[in-house]
Amino acid sequence: MSAPKTKGFVTLMSVLILGAVGIAVVVSLIQLGLGSSRNSFAAEQSLYARGLADACTALALDHIRTNPGYVGTLNPLVGTGDCTYTVTDTGGATRSIAAEGTVGTMTRRVHVVVSAVSPVSVSSWQEVAN
Repeated sequence: MSAPKTKGFVTLMSVLILGAVGIAVVVSLIQLGLGSSRNSFAAEQSLYARGLADACTALALDHIRTNPGYVGTLNPLVGTGDCTYTVTDTGGATRSIAAEGTVGTMTRRVHVVVSAVSPVSVSSWQEVAN
């Protein structure tokens, strides 16, 4: 009669071990999914912040087009993030634009060199490090 008890014990232990392995796999998959979701959200915010920086730069260029002597800093309302641009006179008809877009914790910056203000001519437009 000891054989049925041994088979039941082996079966029970097998089920418990397989259950523990299954739970470990499920928990790992959930953690991977959450990490991937966080990374995806951060990437989305980063792209939106770059779009805001570019939009801010476009507003600065329009400001220069309508007022060629303009220099200064503005924080226009663009979308749901924060946007700031600064136009600096770099001599003669040249200007420098530093624009920044921020969404959540992500900030992207753009630097533009304007080689002429009438008509507006851009000689360089690049993203810069924080």
